[in-house]
Amino acid sequence: MNLATAAQSSIGRKLISGLTGLLLVGFVIGHLTGNFLLLAGPEAFNNYAYFLEHLFHGAGLIIAEIGLIVLFLSHAWSGFQVWNNKWNARKKNYEVPGDAGGKSKKSVSSTTMLWSGVLLLAFVVWHVAQFKFGIIDTGNRAVMVDGVEMRNLYGIVVDTFAQPLWTGIYVIIMVMLGFHLWHGAWSAFQSMGLANDLYLPTITKVAHFLAIVLAVGFVALPTSIFVFSNHFKAESDKYMQQY
Repeated sequence: MNLATAAQSSIGRKLISGLTGLLLVGFVIGHLTGNFLLLAGPEAFNNYAYFLEHLFHGAGLIIAEIGLIVLFLSHAWSGFQVWNNKWNARKKNYEVPGDAGGKSKKSVSSTTMLWSGVLLLAFVVWHVAQFKFGIIDTGNRAVMVDGVEMRNLYGIVVDTFAQPLWTGIYVIIMVMLGFHLWHGAWSAFQSMGLANDLYLPTITKVAHFLAIVLAVGFVALPTSIFVFSNHFKAESDKYMQQY
Protein backbone atom coordinates (compact mmCIF):
# COMPACT_ATOMS: atom_id res chain seq x y z
CA MET A 1 0.00 0.00 0.00
CA ASN A 2 1.49 3.33 -1.05
CA LEU A 3 1.16 6.63 0.79
CA ALA A 4 -1.62 7.95 -1.47
CA THR A 5 -3.70 4.81 -0.93
CA ALA A 6 -3.12 4.88 2.82
CA ALA A 7 -4.22 8.51 2.99
CA GLN A 8 -7.60 7.54 1.55
CA SER A 9 -8.30 4.97 4.26
CA SER A 10 -9.79 5.75 7.66
CA ILE A 11 -6.82 4.22 9.48
CA GLY A 12 -4.35 6.05 7.25
CA ARG A 13 -5.99 9.40 7.93
CA LYS A 14 -5.90 8.77 11.67
CA LEU A 15 -2.21 7.91 11.42
CA ILE A 16 -1.50 11.10 9.48
CA SER A 17 -3.51 13.17 11.96
CA GLY A 18 -1.73 11.60 14.93
CA LEU A 19 1.79 11.82 13.52
CA THR A 20 1.46 15.41 12.28
CA GLY A 21 -0.17 16.36 15.57
CA LEU A 22 2.74 15.03 17.61
CA LEU A 23 5.25 16.77 15.34
CA LEU A 24 3.33 20.04 15.76
CA VAL A 25 3.37 19.58 19.55
CA GLY A 26 7.15 19.35 19.30
CA PHE A 27 7.20 22.58 17.31
CA VAL A 28 4.96 24.32 19.85
CA ILE A 29 7.29 23.28 22.69
CA GLY A 30 10.29 24.66 20.80
CA HIS A 31 8.43 27.85 19.90
CA LEU A 32 7.45 28.51 23.51
CA THR A 33 10.99 27.82 24.71
CA GLY A 34 12.38 30.36 22.26
CA ASN A 35 9.73 32.91 23.19
CA PHE A 36 10.84 32.84 26.82
CA LEU A 37 13.99 34.64 25.67
CA LEU A 38 11.74 37.72 25.69
CA LEU A 39 12.30 37.72 29.45
CA ALA A 40 16.07 37.84 28.88
CA GLY A 41 15.83 41.19 27.10
CA PRO A 42 15.89 42.58 23.56
CA GLU A 43 19.45 41.63 22.70
CA ALA A 44 19.00 37.95 23.55
CA PHE A 45 15.64 37.68 21.81
CA ASN A 46 16.62 39.63 18.68
CA ASN A 47 19.86 37.64 18.36
CA TYR A 48 17.84 34.44 18.60
CA ALA A 49 15.41 35.64 15.92
CA TYR A 50 18.30 36.72 13.69
CA PHE A 51 19.95 33.31 14.11
CA LEU A 52 16.77 31.53 13.00
CA GLU A 53 16.20 33.87 10.06
CA HIS A 54 19.76 33.44 8.76
CA LEU A 55 20.38 29.77 9.59
CA PHE A 56 22.32 28.26 6.67
CA HIS A 57 22.14 31.66 4.92
CA GLY A 58 18.35 31.71 5.25
CA ALA A 59 17.85 28.25 3.73
CA GLY A 60 17.24 26.68 7.14
CA LEU A 61 14.27 28.92 7.85
CA ILE A 62 12.79 28.39 4.39
CA ILE A 63 13.03 24.61 4.75
CA ALA A 64 11.52 24.78 8.24
CA GLU A 65 8.66 27.00 7.06
CA ILE A 66 7.85 24.71 4.13
CA GLY A 67 7.89 21.74 6.50
CA LEU A 68 5.56 23.52 8.92
CA ILE A 69 3.15 24.46 6.13
CA VAL A 70 3.02 20.81 5.05
CA LEU A 71 2.49 19.71 8.66
CA PHE A 72 -0.28 22.23 9.37
CA LEU A 73 -2.15 21.52 6.13
CA SER A 74 -1.76 17.74 6.47
CA HIS A 75 -2.96 17.87 10.07
CA ALA A 76 -5.91 20.10 9.16
CA TRP A 77 -6.92 17.91 6.19
CA SER A 78 -6.60 14.58 8.00
CA GLY A 79 -8.23 15.96 11.14
CA PHE A 80 -11.23 17.16 9.16
CA GLN A 81 -11.52 13.80 7.39
CA VAL A 82 -11.47 11.94 10.71
CA TRP A 83 -14.09 14.30 12.14
CA ASN A 84 -16.24 13.99 9.01
CA ASN A 85 -16.14 10.19 9.14
CA LYS A 86 -17.25 10.24 12.77
CA TRP A 87 -19.99 12.75 12.01
CA ASN A 88 -21.36 10.65 9.14
CA ALA A 89 -21.23 7.50 11.27
CA ARG A 90 -23.07 9.26 14.09
CA LYS A 91 -25.83 10.42 11.74
CA LYS A 92 -26.10 7.00 10.16
CA ASN A 93 -26.34 5.18 13.47
CA TYR A 94 -28.51 7.85 15.13
CA GLU A 95 -26.11 8.01 18.04
CA VAL A 96 -27.15 10.05 21.06
CA PRO A 97 -24.39 12.33 22.44
CA GLY A 98 -23.21 11.35 25.90
CA ASP A 99 -20.31 10.05 27.89
CA ALA A 100 -18.76 7.46 25.61
CA GLY A 101 -16.70 5.97 28.46
CA GLY A 102 -13.65 3.81 27.97
CA LYS A 103 -11.00 5.04 25.61
CA SER A 104 -13.14 7.62 23.85
CA LYS A 105 -12.97 10.04 26.81
CA LYS A 106 -15.62 12.28 25.28
CA SER A 107 -15.41 15.81 26.70
CA VAL A 108 -15.80 19.45 25.74
CA SER A 109 -12.25 19.30 24.43
CA SER A 110 -12.90 16.27 22.21
CA THR A 111 -16.24 17.48 20.85
CA THR A 112 -14.85 20.88 19.88
CA MET A 113 -11.65 19.65 18.21
CA LEU A 114 -12.77 20.71 14.73
CA TRP A 115 -13.74 24.24 15.73
CA SER A 116 -10.73 24.83 17.94
CA GLY A 117 -8.54 23.48 15.13
CA VAL A 118 -10.07 25.84 12.56
CA LEU A 119 -9.61 28.85 14.83
CA LEU A 120 -6.03 27.84 15.66
CA LEU A 121 -5.19 27.49 11.97
CA ALA A 122 -6.64 30.94 11.28
CA PHE A 123 -4.65 32.28 14.22
CA VAL A 124 -1.40 30.83 12.85
CA VAL A 125 -1.97 32.63 9.54
CA TRP A 126 -2.60 35.92 11.35
CA HIS A 127 0.31 35.37 13.74
CA VAL A 128 2.73 34.94 10.84
CA ALA A 129 1.31 37.96 9.03
CA GLN A 130 1.59 40.07 12.17
CA PHE A 131 5.08 39.19 13.36
CA LYS A 132 6.88 37.91 10.26
CA PHE A 133 5.49 40.21 7.59
CA GLY A 134 4.61 43.16 9.84
CA ILE A 135 1.05 43.62 8.61
CA ILE A 136 0.57 46.01 11.55
CA ASP A 137 3.21 48.74 11.72
CA THR A 138 4.43 49.26 15.28
CA GLY A 139 7.03 51.83 14.26
CA ASN A 140 9.96 49.64 15.26
CA ARG A 141 12.82 50.11 12.83
CA ALA A 142 15.71 47.78 12.15
CA VAL A 143 18.97 48.46 13.98
CA MET A 144 22.61 47.96 13.05
CA VAL A 145 24.36 45.60 15.47
CA ASP A 146 28.09 45.21 14.81
CA GLY A 147 27.52 46.20 11.20
CA VAL A 148 24.63 43.77 10.76
CA GLU A 149 21.06 44.97 10.16
CA MET A 150 18.77 43.32 12.68
CA ARG A 151 15.00 43.57 13.07
CA ASN A 152 13.83 44.71 16.50
CA LEU A 153 11.34 41.87 16.85
CA TYR A 154 11.47 42.32 20.62
CA GLY A 155 10.06 45.83 20.24
CA ILE A 156 7.35 44.62 17.86
CA VAL A 157 6.22 41.96 20.33
CA VAL A 158 6.31 44.36 23.28
CA ASP A 159 4.34 47.07 21.47
CA THR A 160 1.76 44.49 20.39
CA PHE A 161 1.15 43.02 23.84
CA ALA A 162 1.17 46.41 25.53
CA GLN A 163 -2.30 46.75 23.98
CA PRO A 164 -5.15 45.07 25.90
CA LEU A 165 -6.98 44.03 22.71
CA TRP A 166 -4.11 41.95 21.35
CA THR A 167 -3.23 40.53 24.75
CA GLY A 168 -6.84 39.47 25.26
CA ILE A 169 -7.05 37.84 21.84
CA TYR A 170 -3.82 35.92 22.32
CA VAL A 171 -4.81 34.75 25.81
CA ILE A 172 -8.13 33.40 24.51
CA ILE A 173 -6.44 31.62 21.61
CA MET A 174 -3.80 30.08 23.88
CA VAL A 175 -6.47 28.78 26.25
CA MET A 176 -8.09 27.25 23.17
CA LEU A 177 -4.75 25.66 22.30
CA GLY A 178 -4.74 24.07 25.73
CA PHE A 179 -8.21 22.62 25.12
CA HIS A 180 -7.13 21.30 21.71
CA LEU A 181 -4.06 19.61 23.19
CA TRP A 182 -5.99 18.28 26.20
CA HIS A 183 -7.68 15.77 23.90
CA GLY A 184 -5.39 15.83 20.87
CA ALA A 185 -2.08 15.01 22.54
CA TRP A 186 -3.13 11.67 24.02
CA SER A 187 -5.47 10.70 21.17
CA ALA A 188 -2.56 11.12 18.73
CA PHE A 189 -0.82 8.17 20.41
CA GLN A 190 -4.05 6.20 20.29
CA SER A 191 -4.55 6.99 16.59
CA MET A 192 -1.07 5.67 15.87
CA GLY A 193 -1.72 2.47 17.82
CA LEU A 194 0.82 3.37 20.51
CA ALA A 195 -1.58 3.51 23.46
CA ASN A 196 -2.94 0.27 24.90
CA ASP A 197 -4.99 -0.21 28.06
CA LEU A 198 -1.83 -0.47 30.15
CA TYR A 199 -0.14 2.74 29.02
CA LEU A 200 -3.13 4.90 28.05
CA PRO A 201 -3.84 6.26 31.57
CA THR A 202 -0.22 7.40 31.94
CA ILE A 203 -0.12 8.85 28.43
CA THR A 204 -3.36 10.71 29.11
CA LYS A 205 -2.03 12.23 32.34
CA VAL A 206 1.21 13.31 30.66
CA ALA A 207 -0.75 14.79 27.74
CA HIS A 208 -3.04 16.73 30.08
CA PHE A 209 -0.06 18.03 32.04
CA LEU A 210 1.63 19.09 28.80
CA ALA A 211 -1.53 20.86 27.61
CA ILE A 212 -1.73 22.84 30.85
CA VAL A 213 1.98 23.75 30.86
CA LEU A 214 1.93 24.94 27.24
CA ALA A 215 -1.29 26.92 27.65
CA VAL A 216 -0.06 28.56 30.86
CA GLY A 217 3.31 29.32 29.29
CA PHE A 218 1.82 30.96 26.22
CA VAL A 219 -0.67 32.90 28.35
CA ALA A 220 2.01 34.04 30.80
CA LEU A 221 4.20 35.77 28.21
CA PRO A 222 1.71 38.27 26.70
CA THR A 223 0.14 38.80 30.11
CA SER A 224 3.52 39.60 31.69
CA ILE A 225 4.37 42.02 28.90
CA PHE A 226 1.00 43.74 29.29
CA VAL A 227 1.24 44.04 33.08
CA PHE A 228 4.87 45.19 33.03
CA SER A 229 4.69 47.02 29.70
CA ASN A 230 6.58 50.06 31.01
CA HIS A 231 9.56 47.89 31.91
CA PHE A 232 9.57 46.04 28.59
CA LYS A 233 9.19 49.27 26.60
CA ALA A 234 12.05 50.85 28.54
CA GLU A 235 14.25 47.86 27.68
CA SER A 236 13.31 48.18 24.01
CA ASP A 237 14.02 51.93 23.97
CA LYS A 238 17.37 51.42 25.68
CA TYR A 239 18.27 48.79 23.09
CA MET A 240 17.33 51.10 20.20
CA GLN A 241 19.34 53.98 21.65
CA GLN A 242 22.33 51.73 22.16
CA TYR A 243 22.49 51.01 18.44
